[in-house]
Amino acid sequence: MFFDIHRGEFYALFAALLWVFAAMIFETLGKKYTADSVNFLRLFLGLIFLSIFTFFSRGFLLPVDADLHTWLWLFLSGIVGFAIGDLFLFKSLVMIGARISMLIMTLAPPTAAILGWIILGEKLTSFQLVGMLVTLVGIAVVILQREEKKSDNTKKKQKFKYPAIGILMAVIGALGQGTGLVLSKLGMRDYSPYAATQIRIIAGLFGLGLIISFSKSRKTILEPVKNLKSAGLLSAGAFLGAFLGISFSLLAIKYTNTGVASTIIAVQPILLIPASMIFFKEKVNLTEVIGALVAVTGIALFFM
Repeated sequence: MFFDIHRGEFYALFAALLWVFAAMIFETLGKKYTADSVNFLRLFLGLIFLSIFTFFSRGFLLPVDADLHTWLWLFLSGIVGFAIGDLFLFKSLVMIGARISMLIMTLAPPTAAILGWIILGEKLTSFQLVGMLVTLVGIAVVILQREEKKSDNTKKKQKFKYPAIGILMAVIGALGQGTGLVLSKLGMRDYSPYAATQIRIIAGLFGLGLIISFSKSRKTILEPVKNLKSAGLLSAGAFLGAFLGISFSLLAIKYTNTGVASTIIAVQPILLIPASMIFFKEKVNLTEVIGALVAVTGIALFFM
C-alpha cells in the first residue's frame, strides 16, 4: 500500500541509485575512450535491451504504435537530452569526474521547473526562487576556491577549483537533461515509458550519429567493444543507465509530478560521495560534502 501511494517517488530513487553506478562506470570508460564512442555505444546497447523487453512485455520490438504527437515530442526530447545533454555530460565526467559532474547536474531540476512554467503552465513560487539560489550557492561552494594571496597588495580572487571547460560542459549537460525531461512529459502522456525511452534513444543515436560522422572519433567508435573487460563494463553501464535508469525516471514522472521526481533523482551527488570514496578511493573534504547537501536542499526547496 505504501509503495502504491508513493510509487513515483520510489521509481525516482531507483533511477538515482542506478545512475550513480552507471556514472562511475562511464567515468572509468571515458578515461580510456572518447566520450562520443562511449555515449553512442551505451545508447545502442540500451536500445537493444529495451527492444527485447518491449517485445515480450508489449508485443512490439520497436515503438511502431506511437502516434505522430508522441514521436515528435519524444524525438525532440532525445535529441536535446541525449545527443546534446548526455554528450556534454560524458565529456565533463572525464574532465572533472562523476562526483562534481553530477553535483552540477542538480541544475537540471530547476531547468525542468522553469521550462515547466513556460511550456506546461506550472507555477513558480517564492520557495522555488529561493531554492534555485540555494542550489547555485551549494554548487559554487564546491567548484570555486579562493586564490592564495601572492603579496600584501594583491587581493584574493575567486577561481574555479576544477577545469572551467569541464564545468561548462556539465552545465550544458544539465540544461539539456532538464529540457529533455519536460519534452518527455509533453510527448509521453499515457504512452508506455519503456517505448517512450526507445523513441528518445533512437533520436539520441540519430543525433550522435550525425555529430560523430563529422568528427575524428568516427574512426574509433568501436574501440570500447574490442576489449572484453571494457565491453562488459559498457554493457553493465548501458543496462543500469540507458535501460533501467532512464525507464525508471520516466516511470517516476508518469506517477508523480516532474518536480518531485527531479528532486529525488537529484540526490545523486550525495550518493556519489560515499561511492567515490569506496570505489575510486577519492578524498572528499568537508566543504564538498556541505556544498552537495546545500545544493540538494535547494532542489528540495525548489519544489515545496
